[in-house]
Amino acid sequence: MSAEPVKIAAVQMVSTPIVEENFAAARRLVADAARQGAQFVLLPEYWPIMGMKESDKLAHAEQGEAGPIQACMSDMARENGVWLIGGTLPMAADEPDKVLNTTLVYNPQGECVVRYDKIHLFSFTKGEESYDEARTIVHGKRVGTFDAPIGRVGLSVCYDLRFPELYRAMGECSLIVVPAAFTYTTGRAHWEILLRARAIENQCYVLAAAQGGHHPNGRRTWGHSMLVDPWGDIKAVLPEGEGVVVGDFDPSHLLRVRESLPALKHRKL
Repeated sequence: MSAEPVKIAAVQMVSTPIVEENFAAARRLVADAARQGAQFVLLPEYWPIMGMKESDKLAHAEQGEAGPIQACMSDMARENGVWLIGGTLPMAADEPDKVLNTTLVYNPQGECVVRYDKIHLFSFTKGEESYDEARTIVHGKRVGTFDAPIGRVGLSVCYDLRFPELYRAMGECSLIVVPAAFTYTTGRAHWEILLRARAIENQCYVLAAAQGGHHPNGRRTWGHSMLVDPWGDIKAVLPEGEGVVVGDFDPSHLLRVRESLPALKHRKL
């Protein structure tokens, strides 16, 4: 792990049902992050499409290593010379009329180096507001991490944030990422406190990239993309709307936190 601080960035979007519009927005925002010096860039969940219906994403499911969404992510990583953690895209599943909600990670050469399929599927009902991802998504089965110049990076998506055992299963990470599309209701109540809790208990940086605004399908997402340090302090945040959150990943600060309060070494279970 390099001892020097590294700039990392979270992209916040307000994705639409039109894939080409989302491609253009992502390209612009990733390039903006790179211009600000970011070497690692995280896209939000569902960045390529937020359809008018849950089933709209089925028509855009990609297979294998080919497809326009994957090509777009590879191009963005290579053209900007960044590690790109590609939020999520729909990938073909074995079950009919369902997809996997998948994170793909690209190195600065534009090569895909790891895949993570979202494990925990969101379900929520309150009054007229109702969601059930299991209607169109198959849950993943494997914990996702990869080794990068800044150390081990743990991969999670949105609703995964509520399951601390997933993060323990990752081992000791330097950075945990959380691409998300938290609803306004659940985000206002729990988003910040959960992100800070995951950072504090794992003594690592947490980078969260969210959908943040009013979408054409009528959904409102919470936003508040942010970077949280290993002490639980919020280093940068964007409340709502399209934009980029950029901050420093500081290995020296991470080590100081772990040395002064060696909680990870005190675990008994």
